[in-house]
This record gives sequence, C-alpha cells and structure tokens, in this order.
Amino acid sequence: MNKITAPVRVAILGNYAMQFMERCIQMTARRYRLSVESYVAEYGTTDMELLDPGAGLYTFQPSFVLWHESTLGLRDQFYALGNSERAFFAQAYVERCRGHLDRIARFLPSCKVIIPVHAVHLTDNIFGHFGNKLTISWQYQSTKVNYLLHELATVIDNLILVNGRPEEMLESLTDFPMTVNADLHYSLSYLDWVSDASISIIRSQQGKFHKCVILDLDNTLWGGIIGDDGIEGIQVGSLGIGKAFTRFQRWLKELVNRGIILAVCSKNDEDIAKMAFLHHPEMVLRLEDISVFMANWDSKADNIARIQQVLNIGFDAMVFLDDNPAERDIVRKHLPDVTVPELPEDPALYLPFMIAANLFETPSYSGTDHERTRQYQEESKRQQLAQSVTNMDDFLESLQMVAKISCFRQQEVERISQLTLRSNQFNLRTVRYSVAEVKQLIQDEGYETFSVELKDTYGNYGLISLVIIQLLGNGEASIDTWIMSCRVLKRTVEELLLNQVVERLRSRGISTLHGEYLPTAKNKLVKDLLPKLGFQASGENHYRLDISTHRFLQSKISIHGEDDQ
Repeated sequence: MNKITAPVRVAILGNYAMQFMERCIQMTARRYRLSVESYVAEYGTTDMELLDPGAGLYTFQPSFVLWHESTLGLRDQFYALGNSERAFFAQAYVERCRGHLDRIARFLPSCKVIIPVHAVHLTDNIFGHFGNKLTISWQYQSTKVNYLLHELATVIDNLILVNGRPEEMLESLTDFPMTVNADLHYSLSYLDWVSDASISIIRSQQGKFHKCVILDLDNTLWGGIIGDDGIEGIQVGSLGIGKAFTRFQRWLKELVNRGIILAVCSKNDEDIAKMAFLHHPEMVLRLEDISVFMANWDSKADNIARIQQVLNIGFDAMVFLDDNPAERDIVRKHLPDVTVPELPEDPALYLPFMIAANLFETPSYSGTDHERTRQYQEESKRQQLAQSVTNMDDFLESLQMVAKISCFRQQEVERISQLTLRSNQFNLRTVRYSVAEVKQLIQDEGYETFSVELKDTYGNYGLISLVIIQLLGNGEASIDTWIMSCRVLKRTVEELLLNQVVERLRSRGISTLHGEYLPTAKNKLVKDLLPKLGFQASGENHYRLDISTHRFLQSKISIHGEDDQ
C-alpha cells in the first residue's frame, strides 16, 4: 500500500449537526490511506462562514469544502414561505448557492466544493401525485432544486455534485428519532455513503482513479465457454441470460467511449477467444474496443503484469473482472494494488453491482478521451517493432516522429487541465490545474507555457506533454510544472522540449532557469530528470540551468510549427 501523504484540508459545512459527518469522513479517508485535516463550521453558521472573509473557513484554507445541506432543513425553509414565494423557492435557493460559490472561488481559487444532491424521495404528499403539476408544491420545487444545481455545475468549475444514493429510500436516508433528539438529519449509513463518495472525488482530483478494466471472457463477458461450446453456443444477445451479458457489454462500451481502457486477460487460445469479437452477430464489444488482448494459458497475474507494461499505468489504476473466485484471489495475492471486485454469482447482477461500486470516478472529461483505445493499440504496435530491432536509435528513426510545440491554446484547456489532474509518474512537481486556472495562465504575462503534440508513422499521440514556466524577474525563471505522458518515454521528447524552452527564454532575456523536484509516492521516474538534462544542483531537490551556456540536446524528433500540420 502507498504511504499516507500530506493531509488534505477539508472544510465541512451544513445545516444540521455535522460531527458525525466529520467522523465518517475521517474513517473513510483512513480506509483509503488518505490523511485528512478537517474543519467543521458551527451548526447553522453556513451563511456567516461563507460571507465573512475572516471566518474560520477562509483562514483554514481548505482544498475541498463539503457543503451538505439536509433536505429536511430545506423543506423547513420551504414551509416558512407563502404560496407566492414557494413558486420561486428553487431558483432563489440555487442563486444563493451561486453567490457563495463565486465567493469561495474568489477567496479560495484552488478549492473544490462538493455538494450532495437532495433526496427528492423525501416528499410530503400534501398534494399526492398531483404535486408534480404544481409549482407551489414541495415535490415540484425539491426536484427543481436538483435540476438547477446540475445546470449550475456545468458552468461553475469549482463545483462537484455527489449523486443521489442508488437505493434512495426514506428509511435508508433518515433516522427520524435521531433527527428529533440530536438534530442528526441523516442515518449513519447514509453519511458513510456520502463520505465514501466525497473521498472518491477527492482522490480523483489528486490523480488517484481507475483508468483500465481488464476482462476475463468465459462467463464474464458472455455465458458459456467458447472453447467448448463454440461461437454458436455462447450466451450473449436477446435471449435468456444472454441479455444480462449484452447489457453488461453495452455499459463497458460506454466506458470505452468515456476513455476507460479495456483489456482482455483470458485462459484461452487467442484465435478461438477472438472469434466471438470478430464473428458473433450480437456481440456489442469488438476487437477495436480492446487495447490489449492477452489470451493464453499463463497465469492471469503474469498476463496482467504484461498488460501493465504495455499500458504503462500503475496497477492501482486497474480493475480486474473475473467470474472465477480462485482467479480473483490469485490476482489479489500477487498484485495487491489491482482492484478486484467480488462479482456476484448471478450474471444478471453484474451490471447493477458494478454501477453501485462507482469505480470510475473522474476529475475531468475531454472530447478526445474516446481516442485512448486507438492510441494504446498503436502503442502496442510500436512495442512489437521495438522488440524486433536491436538498436534504439534505429527504432526511433523508424518511427519518423514529428512534434508541434506551441503556447497553451483555448481549444486545449480541457486536455491540459486533464493532463495535470491525471499525470502522476512523469510529473516534476505534481501541481494540479482546473480548466479555469488553465484559462488564467493563458492570459497571465508572468508565465510562459508550452504544449507538445506528437505523431509518428503509427498514428497521432495527441497532446502528450506540457511545461509551465513562471517568470520571476531579474533574468530568472522557474519550472512550475513539467508533465509528460508515459506513453512517449524514451522518445527524446524531454530533450526536444527543453531546447524549445531555452530558446524562448533566451529571447526574453532570461539567463537562469530554476527547477525543483517534489517527490511523491509515484513520481520517482523524474527524480533525476533535471540533472540528466544538464541542470546543476543548487540544494536538496533544487536545480538551476545557466541558459547562456546550455548546449542544445540531441532529439530524434523533427519539429513543425502550427502552420505546418
């Protein structure tokens, strides 16, 4: 397991007794090996905390605010209004939220605000089902609150909503005796669920999330054993239990479209295993959806290790799905960082089980994420070529790599933010940037920015590296951020990029470039990056480069300007 890192500062606000929420957050964080330092505002002081820049919330300087206003408390506010005001309750409530979120963004620009949506099942049945037609009913307004919060989340960068609990039933949400006796508006089981969701969000914002699903085939992706039953005998499609496997495959296909990598790890003959993907008319998943296909008779733990080498992601970014409990236990034993869910015995329960597990939290989404499968398939071809050559220079030359290096552009801000949020290994200082913060960097004359796109004979890698340089004045600058996708390691991208950084800084009269390595549990890969590139040590993990004497480094990549591609 990873060591507990520096504490994450989490402020907790609400309109009910929040002490139990804090305990649940702390217990959940420890379960995930995450250290949390928390601040709990006094009960009923949310507005005062958020309006006063000198309040404890702002002096605490949290990275995250968990703002949980109970639906019961919200209903009490609704009941205090006259009918004419009730019709505008949701709009007024969400406008209040918008004002507070804007204030948090102004005083805590890097802080994320987590708000659980309201329990719309907590209705009052004053009008029965007819309440769905009345704008003055609690039923109508509570539903509208959630809709407007979702609309708000699309335009407020620092807002993240927690979904409603899947089994959202009255008895699982609220302990009414505790509500009356201790002003605890929710059951402990629900608070634990919200805490788990919130910690998952926090971890994803720190770059800790799943990127890949590794799939067994027989009785996992279809019913039956293809080696014994043949392509005609496996169960998938519109009949019987085949419907469960088809729905499961549709969900996996949606993960592919979102950018999750699919790999196959099956004890099978490869040609036989691929037949279903190639020839079964009712298969939803096809070979083009699979980034790495491992079907042989080796240990699944060994094959997963090979998949990890091709994908070059951490084992803790992988989820392994297999119907066989023995295979699951073997992988857990040999690869403890891989997440191995305990799939139900009944395939009809695979999909609801995986949805409820919420294993694919993400800090961002870019319209190019769906290209990831193709990119990893291309990388697999590059690795096959690398194994066939004996000289690294010849291999790099054969790739015919071409790079485009430019300043950050508005059309790239989502992908740039995503790189800062997702990259952990080749990440010199592990600074995370939201989309709004990237947009600010583009406008800030105190920074120089560099983004790198790369393509070769096998395809387009897309945006694979970025550097952010802070201009310090007096002829000095420092590296704020240096990130690169591990897919292009040993391709001489870093040499090419440093050449471009030095050239631009020289043109601005910069004579000294400072660099710093901030170690984390995952970025040992770049521990020696700066000295290897010619930087001189100036303190522990601190380096400097004399730009006037720096010699350009050799690279196997040709470079084109924006107008050349």
